Amino acid sequence: MWVFGYGSLIWQPGFPVAEQVAARLPDWHRSFCMWSIHHRGTEANPGLVLALDAAPGRACLGLALKVAPGAEAETLAYLRERELVSSAYLEREVELALTDGRSVRALAYVVDPGHRQYCGDLTLERQAQVILGATGGRGPNRDYLWNTQSHLDALGLGDPDLDWLAARVRHLAAGETGGASGLSSD
Repeated sequence: MWVFGYGSLIWQPGFPVAEQVAARLPDWHRSFCMWSIHHRGTEANPGLVLALDAAPGRACLGLALKVAPGAEAETLAYLRERELVSSAYLEREVELALTDGRSVRALAYVVDPGHRQYCGDLTLERQAQVILGATGGRGPNRDYLWNTQSHLDALGLGDPDLDWLAARVRHLAAGETGGASGLSSD
């Protein structure tokens, strides 16, 4: 059993991983296109979480995570509890192109564009503002962004939108505390 990690599953899978390989998922892109009312925000002050949003002609880079043999059933139950908490994600089987030349079928969680938590039209600046001010049951929204961005970068799977957002939220957060960020305003 393989699982596609494109967000927090990269740095906090929560299940035993036997193998991990960088992978490419065509026709989808990673985006802060889902309101978070549980893990990184609340009903009163929603945050944003990453989701796979359909994008013909684009691709998402992430990790193919092979579940340790014998842990498939418990992993599936765990992922469903973690990812399907509000039914904004849909569980899908997708075809991944691994960087080592293999192709595998993997479980992935994609956003339901018809769900009330879908927000695929937010500008990057608006996303930064939301991420800066939201906190949920698993902590500050900004930590989720920074962890995902830094892990993608360390794996050589950089994402320009996440790079921009991470820098922008750091700049905005420095302004909250009166600190200098070193970023220019232009």
